[in-house]
Amino acid sequence: MRVTGMGLPRDEVPGAFDVGARAYDRLVGANPGYHDHLAKSAERLRLPGLGDGLRLLDIGCGTGASTAALLKAAPHAQIVAADASAEMLEVARSKSWPSNVTFVHSRVEDLNVNGVDGPFDGILAAYLIRNVDDPDTELKSLMSLLEPGGSIAFHEYSVKDSIRAQVLWTFVCWAVIIPLGYLATRNTTLYQHLWRSVVTFDGAGEFARRMQRAGFTSLATETMTGWQNGVVHTFLGARPMETL
Repeated sequence: MRVTGMGLPRDEVPGAFDVGARAYDRLVGANPGYHDHLAKSAERLRLPGLGDGLRLLDIGCGTGASTAALLKAAPHAQIVAADASAEMLEVARSKSWPSNVTFVHSRVEDLNVNGVDGPFDGILAAYLIRNVDDPDTELKSLMSLLEPGGSIAFHEYSVKDSIRAQVLWTFVCWAVIIPLGYLATRNTTLYQHLWRSVVTFDGAGEFARRMQRAGFTSLATETMTGWQNGVVHTFLGARPMETL
């Protein structure tokens, strides 16, 4: 697999994650703030009542780190977690989960085919949207899965608006992430894709406008602390309430 242009072709992304699945938790665990930042994005959904009576979707759940973040924010909710990588999902399923968490093997493009239907009261999409071929279509698809008034949080890298963030991201990737990824898996495809897909992804302002065009309201963008300040963001939105 070759990483060119904006990164890997969409149909090759799950396979790259399959290769890196067994080492993934170990590598992200070395990233200061990784789990805390996912928890912060889930918390920013502001889900009421610890999720009691709510149905939530974690799309692009990977090995379950984002699922754990959503469960922490809403421990009483029914959570459906889906991912396109069979190997990442196998790692996620091997962990201990309460009965209110269900895992489904599916790409975001194929959720309906794989039995994942709305409505959901909230959606968390971590590190997902820059990996799809047609983000505009998928934004509209995700909004259609929300209850009117339901909220969504995209937890995502976005560096295009800041030269500092671009330089920092490139340095961290080529000095740390790619070498460590190679040592762990003897393969750099996934990690080069990570670098390339981030530097070519929307700037924060551009992605917020993309969400607005898709019909989301109550838009807000917040960043993280530490070295990921200005690099990782929570993009928040909601499905408009229906009017009579």
